[in-house]
This record gives sequence, C-alpha cells and structure tokens, in this order.
Amino acid sequence: MVIIVFLIGGVAGAFVDRAIVDRKPAATSTTSSTTAPTNTTGSGTTTPSSTSSTTTSAPPAALALALITPVSGAKGVAANAPITVTFSAPLSKSSPTPVLAPAPSGSWSANGETFTFVPSSDFMPLSRVTLTVPGGPAGVLGAAGGRLNQSVTERFQIANGSVVRVQQLLSLLDYSPLSWTPARAPLPTSDSATQIAAIYKPPEGTYGWRSRGWPAQLRAMWHPGVNDAFTRGLIMSFEADHALIPNGTIGASLWPALISALASNTLNTGGYNYAFANKAAPESLTIYHNGRVVVKSQANTGIGVSPTPDGTFPVFERLRQQVMRGTNPNGSKYADLVQYIAYFNGNDAVHYMDRADYGIPQSLGCIELPLLDAAKAWPYLAYGTLVTIVN
Repeated sequence: MVIIVFLIGGVAGAFVDRAIVDRKPAATSTTSSTTAPTNTTGSGTTTPSSTSSTTTSAPPAALALALITPVSGAKGVAANAPITVTFSAPLSKSSPTPVLAPAPSGSWSANGETFTFVPSSDFMPLSRVTLTVPGGPAGVLGAAGGRLNQSVTERFQIANGSVVRVQQLLSLLDYSPLSWTPARAPLPTSDSATQIAAIYKPPEGTYGWRSRGWPAQLRAMWHPGVNDAFTRGLIMSFEADHALIPNGTIGASLWPALISALASNTLNTGGYNYAFANKAAPESLTIYHNGRVVVKSQANTGIGVSPTPDGTFPVFERLRQQVMRGTNPNGSKYADLVQYIAYFNGNDAVHYMDRADYGIPQSLGCIELPLLDAAKAWPYLAYGTLVTIVN
C-alpha cells in the first residue's frame, strides 16, 4: 500500500476546512465580555461561543434656576433681607456662589438646592443691587456634576430710609433751626454700619429751637417725621453745600453724603435763613437769619390777574442777574434786566426791579425789591431758604 503525502507551503497535513483556519476574533468596543461553554457541531468540530455588551454613561443633567428672591425688578426691598437662589437639583459644596454688587458684609451658604445670602450689615438706602448667578464651565455646580448653562443677572432696589433720620442728621449737622439731642449715648459717627442701621431704625431723642426769635409762621411748619416744605428746604441747603443737585429729594446720593459729613464733622456754617412776605399794605419782605431780622424792606407782589401765590416755597435757583422775558396781561412782550434773583416757585422770584415806588402790587408774581435791599437780601436767600407769602 502506497501513502502519498502532499506538502503545501511547507506544512504537512490533509485538506483542512478553510473556514476554521481563517476565523478571527471580531473587533469590539465593548467594556465587558463573557465566554459561553464550548459547543460541539454535528461534524465533531468544537467552537467557542462568546457574547459582549456595551455600556455608555450619560452626561449629568444641567442645572436650571427655579426661583430668586427678591424677584427681579423689585423695589422697597428690606435692607437686611436674606437673598435666596434656588435651583432644580442639589448643589455641590464646592460650587461657586452668586455675586452681589454692591456687596455688603455677609455670607453665602448652600443647603440642598438653595444658596442663601444673609447680610451682616444693611445695604445703603435706595441701593440698586445687581445679583449675578455664574453659569458655563465655571458656573454653579450641582452635586451630580451638572452646571448652570449660562449666567443669569437680576436687579432689585433697596427701600428708602426714614424721614425721621434725615431730620435728625440735618439737625446734628447744624442745617436746621432746631437742635436734636439723642435720648441715649450718641451713636459713633465713624461707625458706618451703625449709622446705616440707624437710617432704618432711628434712635429716640428730643428737639429744641436754637433761637426764640423765629416768627410763629416758621414754628408752625415744623413737623417731626413729615417730608414737607420745611424738611425739603433743609435737604436743599445741605445738597447745595455738598455738590448735589439741590432738589430737596431724599435720594440715593443724599444718604452717603449725610453719613460722610457726620463722620468728618463737616457742619453748616451759614446758619438758617427764613423769608416772610406780607401782601397786606404796605407790602413787605422780612428776612431772618438765626432768629434775628437782617432785612426788612418794602416789596411789590403780583397784580390781580397774576398774583403771587400764598404758601411756603424753598429757593431752588439763584442768579446774580438775568433778562426776564415774558408776556404782559395786555399781550405785549417784556424783556427786563433784573438783579439778585432767587427763584422760589416756578417763574416767581425775589429780585431787584427798577420801580418808581414799592409796597404795592406791581409784578406778575415775583417779589420785587429796591436795589440796595435786594443786594442785602440775596446772600440770605440761599438754596433751600423758605419763602412764606401771606395775605
């Protein structure tokens, strides 16, 4: 018997099933695999059987803002109210916090889904506060790894301070004809946090007139805690001395100026002035300074068709001279050069006007004075000086 052996490619052997020789493991990107027990085919050839699975991790869900208090655009917010920012999911302890501007002293804390800021000092009255919640790659971070997609900015305004404290401060700074004495130890003038707190909760105290020489008309106008012409005049006088617009408004710029003046002991040195115009014949204007009469002059007030109004008004503009232009009751135009002008009500002013005589109604609403008396009166008709017209 003859046995023939074929050598193919240097390998001795019989014909072999090429499907088995060429089989290779399939490429896979699985993260885990298992091998099943060996299977036996009908031809007696055994092949292992394998299974695989792929696991994909989803990115953490982004955070969303749920609520901010105070709400955007709110006004009259309490100066020491907590500020809260609530999200859709719990926060990471390593998350950046929101940012406040201006920033009072205080601290942020995270509790579950909410950041809370508790001030340790009050905001200045009428502060416009900007709250920025950071977003993006460096933004607020959730406990599960999600972030706020983009930054959010909201704004709100703090409540105004007390009229009572305005009056107290103006008295302490010698702008009022009344002195004020605190019932307890005076607050430290250099402690800004204490002074700001007193704006909202004024200390108790008592007032007293600095001089007995003031007329009854002025005394009757003083009302503690009331923002009337008397108090507006005090404010205007202070504003004019501290480079503020003398409008008599309790505005955002007034409070820091008052506190700064108190801390530096910058007191009023001009005293207190008051003007009293009487339309009873003969018409007159009397000016008081620190309770003493410094000017008393005959005056002209408005004629019947254009009277000088009764009431009390603070001086709001002063000019050394001006050409006053307007229309007379008969329709003719006028252009009069006048001097030593102090406007107190619209187009009505105390000023010099060249007339043949004084003491009778001749103007179109102004209070006209002779030249020498007008020159003497003008320094006392400062911003905020009250002008009262009667009869």
